[in-house]
Amino acid sequence: MASYDKDKVLESFPHHGFFGHPKGLFTLFFTEFWERFSYYGMRAILVYYLYYEVTRGGLGLDQSSALAIVSIYGSLVYMSGVIGGWLADRLLGTSRAVFYGGILIMLGHIVLAAPGSITMFFVSMVFIVLGTGLLKPNVSATVGEIYSEQDTRRDSGFSIFYMGINLGSFSAPLIVGTLGMEYNFHLGFGLAAAGMLLGLIVFLTTRKRSLGLAGTIVPNPMTPQETKKVLMVIGIAAAITAVIVTAGMKSGWFTFQAFIQLIGVLGILIPIIYFIVMYRSPKTTLVERSRVLAYIPLFIASVMFWAIQEQGSSILANYADKRTELDFAGIRLAPAWFQSLNPLFIITLAPVFAWFWMKLGKRQPSIPVKFSLGLLFAGLSFLVILLPAYLGGKNSLVNPLWLVLSYFIVVIGELCLSPVGLSATTKLAPAAFSAQTMSLWFLSNAAGQAINAQIVKFYTPETEMAYFGVIGGAAILLGVILYLLSPKIQGFMKGVE
Repeated sequence: MASYDKDKVLESFPHHGFFGHPKGLFTLFFTEFWERFSYYGMRAILVYYLYYEVTRGGLGLDQSSALAIVSIYGSLVYMSGVIGGWLADRLLGTSRAVFYGGILIMLGHIVLAAPGSITMFFVSMVFIVLGTGLLKPNVSATVGEIYSEQDTRRDSGFSIFYMGINLGSFSAPLIVGTLGMEYNFHLGFGLAAAGMLLGLIVFLTTRKRSLGLAGTIVPNPMTPQETKKVLMVIGIAAAITAVIVTAGMKSGWFTFQAFIQLIGVLGILIPIIYFIVMYRSPKTTLVERSRVLAYIPLFIASVMFWAIQEQGSSILANYADKRTELDFAGIRLAPAWFQSLNPLFIITLAPVFAWFWMKLGKRQPSIPVKFSLGLLFAGLSFLVILLPAYLGGKNSLVNPLWLVLSYFIVVIGELCLSPVGLSATTKLAPAAFSAQTMSLWFLSNAAGQAINAQIVKFYTPETEMAYFGVIGGAAILLGVILYLLSPKIQGFMKGVE
């Protein structure tokens, strides 16, 4: 976006009105609140819906396949952000992308709410994957648009926005999880659809007066000739893909395991292509190229972090169901409730971190150092969860407080890395790739979950200690390396702090 356009956008909305921040933060806060309620409500019961027996309302898949599907689902959701970011940068603008994405997400949850089969599940998966790809990166990119580059409120604003994400994520497993597991999975999915509808209503009724022109300008619009060419390429690619998949399924070589491996390759390959395209683009300046290089080690660190954090809805969800003592302090715990721990701790600690960064001001740790701390705590969270098996054996049920402690530790790491990463992405992004760079940030989550889909098959009660120990140790080692390289990385940022 040109400098003139940025000034014009900043003049079009009130700059105070929501906890001392631009009024548009209210709209984006509550839109994302309801989208996350919708998504994490579905995620809280998804793995159980997949592997519970048909007599219990599930689909009856084997446990290993269910865990892999949840990871693949999460990977595709974040991978589709590439499409959403590109459409926002070249065709729609972030505001319209958010709106269309919300509609697709709601349709996906409506399909899940209707009793069906594995086929209906995959249909809903397509809607939710595409919808989240449109909404998720673009609502975050719009947050970046309502602050100038010199506005010191930016990191604090992203922390408040991040708290909104986690308010939705906290309430969803408790409400949707209880309804879905105690009564009917499809009722839970229906409630998730209602949550997305509320998010759309908030967005439509408040965006004009609170966001002004933010999100409405297409920063790198396509020419009519480019549009025609792109549509032709998409049509040809879709036709070729359909032919290959159909032939592969009939011949038997395109299996579920082959699909998992394909997503694993794409999870690594797509970010590499994106970095090359942004770095080599004639629209990227010399300073922006240096910042792209600085972004690469941060991206790798983020992949490692999310590979651990996102196992909360797969491996740790299964751990809560199979390995945890659920009768505790006179209460019968539902396994889905544990997925509320992560957002609960974030809601509690996010204001503290937001205050702490503002209090430190220019004395706060650099962005790479914050990332290294995030990896350190992520690794420790897995080392903690291996202790119960070491102390009590692989066959004993584990006190639920061990899970609580693991979630708490990883949240400390998340608050060092995730909101800081959102803010850093808006600062380091080349102007011509603003929304797409936010999509690239979410690709780190996609890559982490694509890796998870390959490794969850190695998790069993017999391999539990080795599984948690190797992954946790690798995260700590990478955190130390990043800390040692942080001064060099900071130099490549060219003034971004």
